[in-house]
Amino acid sequence: MSTSATTPEETAATPEATIAAARERIDAIDDRIIGLIQERTAVSAVVQQTRISAGGRRVSLSREMEILGHYREALGKPGTSLAMTLLELCRGRV
Repeated sequence: MSTSATTPEETAATPEATIAAARERIDAIDDRIIGLIQERTAVSAVVQQTRISAGGRRVSLSREMEILGHYREALGKPGTSLAMTLLELCRGRV
C-alpha cells in the first residue's frame, strides 16, 4: 500500500509537467499568503490607531511575545524569525 500524496494523473505526468504544476500551486499559495499579510497589516493598523487613541502605546510587547510563541510552537525556531518579519511588516520598526 502506497502512502504517496500524488494522484494518478501526477504519476503519469513527466517530471517537467509535475514541477510546472507544483510551481503554479506554489505561486497561487504565495499570492494568498501575500493577500493575508496585507489584510493582517490593515487590521494591525486599526489596533494600533485604536490603542493610541485610547492613550496607549502603539505596540504591545506582551502581545508580540504571544505571537512569537505561537509561531515558534507551530513552526519551530524558523517560526520565530517568520513572526518577527511579520510583526515588522505589520507595525513597522519600533
